[in-house]
Amino acid sequence: MILASLARYYYRLAAENDEMGNPKVPPYGFSEEKISWILVLDSEGNLQNAVSNLSADIKPRPKLMSVPQSFKRPGTTPKPFFLWDKTAYALGVEANKNKAEAKKKPFIPAEKTFAAFKQYHLELLQDSADEGLLAIYRFLQNWQPEHFAAQHLPLEMLDTNIVFSLEMPSAFIHEREAAQTLWLNLLKNNEGDEGLCLVSGETAPIARLHPAIKGVLGGQSSGGSIVAFNKEHLAFTSFGKEQGANAPISEQSAFAYTTALNYLLRLENGHSLVIGLGRIRAALQAAKNQDKSQDIDKRPSVADTSTIFWAEAADRASAKAAEAFFAETASPSDDEESAKVFEVLEQLAKGRPLQEVAPELSPDTRFYILGLAPNASRLSIRFWLDTTFGQLVQNLAQHWQDLSLEPRAWRTPPSIFKLLLETAIKFKNSEGRYEKPKAETISSVLAGEMVRAVISGTPYPLSLLSQLIARIRADGDVNGLRVAMIKAVLQRRFRKGFIQEGVPMSLHTESKNPAYLLGRLFAVLERIQHQALGELNAGIADRYYGSASAMPYFVFPRLLVGVRNHLSRLRKDKAGMAVNLDKDLGVIIKALPEVFPRHLSIEEQGRFAIGYYQQKQSYFEKKDSAETIDD
Repeated sequence: MILASLARYYYRLAAENDEMGNPKVPPYGFSEEKISWILVLDSEGNLQNAVSNLSADIKPRPKLMSVPQSFKRPGTTPKPFFLWDKTAYALGVEANKNKAEAKKKPFIPAEKTFAAFKQYHLELLQDSADEGLLAIYRFLQNWQPEHFAAQHLPLEMLDTNIVFSLEMPSAFIHEREAAQTLWLNLLKNNEGDEGLCLVSGETAPIARLHPAIKGVLGGQSSGGSIVAFNKEHLAFTSFGKEQGANAPISEQSAFAYTTALNYLLRLENGHSLVIGLGRIRAALQAAKNQDKSQDIDKRPSVADTSTIFWAEAADRASAKAAEAFFAETASPSDDEESAKVFEVLEQLAKGRPLQEVAPELSPDTRFYILGLAPNASRLSIRFWLDTTFGQLVQNLAQHWQDLSLEPRAWRTPPSIFKLLLETAIKFKNSEGRYEKPKAETISSVLAGEMVRAVISGTPYPLSLLSQLIARIRADGDVNGLRVAMIKAVLQRRFRKGFIQEGVPMSLHTESKNPAYLLGRLFAVLERIQHQALGELNAGIADRYYGSASAMPYFVFPRLLVGVRNHLSRLRKDKAGMAVNLDKDLGVIIKALPEVFPRHLSIEEQGRFAIGYYQQKQSYFEKKDSAETIDD
């Protein structure tokens, strides 16, 4: 069960500290939020200073801070957070969204939200004897939104989250014992009716609403939900159940699984894979940080799958080793480390046991992989894998085995994102040359299906094959990565019993497959033309590859007529090469049926591309061998 495994992972994290000695996850009732500014108060509630809490990066970002838990605000009624909030609530000012007026009047009063924040805290803190809580009480009694300009507070503070401290920036008032005791009492008072929790199996107060899950690529900035019920909908209210009571999960368990998810989704924690359009989303989020006047949700939609992973093992070291291995496999970062990882996968593909190849990796470690995608205010589960690490690495090894070509199609092992990039559209520049592929044109659905196939060992999506064929027809780039993916799709379908014939890793001169032979034939014809005429603005590959691979009957007879002239010219200048190429031509034509096929299916077009690529590579290998002999 997804939620149960996430809850268990939370309790593992709760027992660990980060490199700075701080808890990795907040305790029950608290959440990690992006806090940009600290307001320093004296004991009388006077504002002494506003201190930035931004990082020292080139593009400063707000630091995460454990604060009393946030929640989803109602759509109409302002509802403040406890002892922290945005400036619209805590100070009564917000950025002016009217661009025409913003230069003269950069901020405007937010009286409704400030009144809610002020009333909420004055009622809660009026009987407190704590010096820090009293400081906030006195501050709110005296503060007015117009004081923001009078105090010369920085405009960068507008619409950011702020906290309060007493006398010095590090003495956070929300961390004082009195503040935390008051907050935990408030939580208890707000708890719902008791029931049997589906996650823990214990009787406990049931959560009416679950905390927001933030960080899913393409999702709303306020967060989304996996478990949620629209209370206007009658389908689930017919049994007298409302909201969270339809899927009873305790307050503690709801907090545990959502806190674990929020931790896993943060890229800096190393448990989240950025595949496909997530890179674009990150760029848009960075742009929003620089331009607060435009809501990111109104920018172009770039939905994607957020893939997160975690492990459970008998000891912490085994779990971390498994997580690190998977992360390096899915998204290689360091050449030396990647070489070690992929050496392990190659050995596994040859049948060697995991414990023999990598003793630090336990095959019995439990491994979880979850794919999430945004769906308005809710989150969709694209895929879920609950398996042993031994089975997972076997699936990964099979992935690289299916991709393998001879000679190898890459210098460094490609990440899933790099593979998917080959399905993206390439646009021509002003000089007529193709630019780098546009990542935003990768299908988010295809990205999710690709990840599922890699990690679970299921057939690759047929849409991957059709997308690759379409890209080759569009830009004519029959490169190694594209052919490797075509080969992987077909080879896995053969192994699963969907098709009757496998795919060779290198040039197979004995193959009788017509589509494969036609691809080889097209490569020979292109080679003859190139050797006879040299570099051309548009050779036969530029002009005829797409039609030849789809409708051989209408193209190859014309090409075979033209090749006679090219061979005749080649015999005058390079007689030996002409003899060899004519021999290749004859051998392939002899193996083909008497009549060229009228049409080739998508699968056959894939075999055509493989035959073309492997025949073409064989000529490069011969050239390299000749150069080696000369040396």
